[in-house]
Amino acid sequence: MKVRTEARREAIVREATRLFLEMGYERATMSELAQRVGGSKATLYGYFPSKEELFAAVTEATGETHLAEAVAELDALPHVGLEAGLIRFAEKLLSLIVKEEAQALQRMIVGESGRSNVGEVFMQRGPRRCIEAVCAALQAAMDRGDLQPGPAPILTLQLLGLVRAEVELRQYLQHPPRLTRKQLGEMAGRAVRVFLGGYRASAPPV
Repeated sequence: MKVRTEARREAIVREATRLFLEMGYERATMSELAQRVGGSKATLYGYFPSKEELFAAVTEATGETHLAEAVAELDALPHVGLEAGLIRFAEKLLSLIVKEEAQALQRMIVGESGRSNVGEVFMQRGPRRCIEAVCAALQAAMDRGDLQPGPAPILTLQLLGLVRAEVELRQYLQHPPRLTRKQLGEMAGRAVRVFLGGYRASAPPV
């Protein structure tokens, strides 16, 4: 029974993702979703007490796997080295950012943020977890002496800004060109090397 219930929840989230991307957050309704997945609104509310909670689940499902893979790379920084580990993290993050579904979701959130709290929900249930993980990893790198001392939250935003820099404009394109894994790796490398160029700790004098 538990397996069927979880499968049903995942099916609702998948259909809700399509509905939000098609109609936007404000226009999407639980009634329309109930028609699409079959069943009643009461059943939907049994899984998700509000449309806001449903959107939060969509946000988590969209990025959960890839964000988890990216964040896992941060745990390896002390073992693989700061530059190599950050590049692997950045490449995994970029692989999520350029996915068609992720870009469509981003466009919707930007469009709706001025009219509702959809942007706040997205930040709390999506990127904030990644931001906190990066902040903790950079602070640990400072504590080890790998990075110059500084405000970890600011360094985090600067690193993530550099990682996004070369793909930021893609969300404004109707059909952005596909990027290869090699291209994403090169972008990740450039972003991390620029970041470390400003913040890597100087080698102690011999």
